[in-house]
Amino acid sequence: MVVLKPAFHFLWRFDVTGLEHVPTEGPAILAPNHTSVLDSFVVPAVVPRPVIYVGKAEYLDDWKTKHLFPALGMIPIDRSGGSKSQGALDAAAKVLDAGGVFGIYPEGTRSRTGLLYRGHTGVARLALRTGAPIIPIGLQGTREVQPPDAPLPKPFMEIKVSFGEPVDPIPWLDQAGDPRIYRQITDLVMFEVARLSGQRYVDEYATKGAEAPLAPRRSSADVLSTA
Repeated sequence: MVVLKPAFHFLWRFDVTGLEHVPTEGPAILAPNHTSVLDSFVVPAVVPRPVIYVGKAEYLDDWKTKHLFPALGMIPIDRSGGSKSQGALDAAAKVLDAGGVFGIYPEGTRSRTGLLYRGHTGVARLALRTGAPIIPIGLQGTREVQPPDAPLPKPFMEIKVSFGEPVDPIPWLDQAGDPRIYRQITDLVMFEVARLSGQRYVDEYATKGAEAPLAPRRSSADVLSTA
């Protein structure tokens, strides 16, 4: 990524806000929205610390990303569940326990509709397991730079990267293991991502290749009261 950062800043105009919310040392979980394959390069391009990602194992089936993503530090996760998924989360915890920065897409897959979908609770499980804060991130413009199925990104466009205030898991550490707490923390993160990205929130899990039915956007009161 050291080589790619200058290239990215030459090819695109970055409007970055809230970068001060990313700690200069110690563990942190970066939780962006995900509308473009370019997202996995954009966040590391603007964060001064190395960022390790969990990514769907399907990326390793694509010749364009088979070698590139692992070289950037991506840890593949098999979303079919079971020990393979747990193994990837264990690897993520090791990065955080060592004081590293870990990036994970709570939606679990790219949004092909441009909407923001319900987050999976792995991000909260990681935070409560390691004590690492979660930094919500809103990305704008990456979908326009490289839409779904576009073979190459369009150069010289603007990309906005907005970092929100950290979600500190410390107040919930004594409730680790409670699925309701995992959901509450995840929803807090997703509501902030929606605010930062300007996306409409859909209270449905994203489905690869399919357009999920629209649902009313939840208010901050709804998210805060989730149990």
